[in-house]
Amino acid sequence: MDTYDVVVLGGGSAGEIVATTVARGGKSVAVVEERLLGGECPYFACMPSKAMLHSAEVRHWIGRAHTVGAVSRPLSLDEGRLAYGAAAVRRHAIAARLDDSDRGRELRALGVALHRGRGRVVRAGVLEIDGRAIGWVDLVVSVGTVAAIPEIEGLERASMWTSEDFYTAPELPESALVLGGGPVGCEIAQVLARFGARVTIVQRAPRLIPAEEPAVAEILADVFRREGIDVRLSRKAVRAERRADTARLVLDDGTPLTAQKLIVAIGQAPRLNGLGLEALRIRPGRDGFLQVDDRCRVRGQEHVWAAGDITGIAGYTHTANYHGRIVAANLLGRETRANHRAIPRGVYTEPAVACVGLSSSQARELGYDAVSASMEVGHTARASATGLTSGRLILVGDRKRRTLLGAAAIGAHAEEWIGEAVLAIRAEIAIDVLTDVVHAFPTFSEAYEPPLRELAERMSASA
Repeated sequence: MDTYDVVVLGGGSAGEIVATTVARGGKSVAVVEERLLGGECPYFACMPSKAMLHSAEVRHWIGRAHTVGAVSRPLSLDEGRLAYGAAAVRRHAIAARLDDSDRGRELRALGVALHRGRGRVVRAGVLEIDGRAIGWVDLVVSVGTVAAIPEIEGLERASMWTSEDFYTAPELPESALVLGGGPVGCEIAQVLARFGARVTIVQRAPRLIPAEEPAVAEILADVFRREGIDVRLSRKAVRAERRADTARLVLDDGTPLTAQKLIVAIGQAPRLNGLGLEALRIRPGRDGFLQVDDRCRVRGQEHVWAAGDITGIAGYTHTANYHGRIVAANLLGRETRANHRAIPRGVYTEPAVACVGLSSSQARELGYDAVSASMEVGHTARASATGLTSGRLILVGDRKRRTLLGAAAIGAHAEEWIGEAVLAIRAEIAIDVLTDVVHAFPTFSEAYEPPLRELAERMSASA
């Protein structure tokens, strides 16, 4: 039996970073992966979704350029299908044509052993892959998540799409029901609508992206409605049916909805079944994810680590990358601890939503003396110059410590200029320093200046 210093169970983004970093540090490393190296992001999530969102935005602005009066001429379904087919070809190329051979060669070039198959822990220090056993001194679990499927009467896996199905399908459906109004559901809905499909979002919560500031969610819902998306809030699907080429949902108020495709995007579930972690007496938390300390070590374990989505902490690729660096540093003997105070969250619609830290309600629930201020992004000179009107920046501050606790933005390229708030929150920069920052003119980042000054004044008034 071959034994390695480190065995990485799951070759997603976190696993790749751990493996390459630790291998360069001189340790023997093996990666066990049953699907594609790189995880979901390059092939079924981040990269194909951003490719399709970009293509959809181009089609949208072409439509805006051919307006009839004050109304954009929508794409006909035939036009949309033709454009969608071209966009899908581009998406497939950006997703590396679902081929991870280059990634495999890069790992092997560093001396990393690559084992293809489903790994299962059989006892402490031993992992089995399809009947073959390998040994480990340290085990890193980075297996990621799978699409969560709701328990709805009549709902069958074969009759629906998940985001993976959507981002690998070559053709535009005529119509779609999107179950779930979180980041994934919102992005899928806008892509479809901008290519000419009829789209309905069914969201159980009273607003889209419910974890974020209500004002930001309301702006996004208004944008969707203007683009022809039917947004159904505070509605629960209670029954699903498939009739020939039509999907049917019945809502809790009795309303029937029909479309060609049903796309389920309610969130992610941990991929732990069959891993054998019970052999190490590891039990997931109440939410089903692995519990880790601030070094990303599984609680109660000395030589088992977890990184990325399987921890249930901020399920984004950039979080997984961060965890990979934390785990690798600790495995190489460098005491390193994770800080999750300022992990950015994004919805890459147009306008984009970008948030970091606490919302105003979360801050108050946690006992902070919170104060908030906002700015309409449409009032910036950059917005006036580019004709963009939808957008808002909301800042949440700690009155006692005079620092930022959170920020929520919706507007053009918000995912780029949220970085200022990310740094301010992570470094706990004083509000008086932030109000003294000079922003280039004209930029969207100028939206920070009025609410920062307002926060400073309100904090001083209460001092």
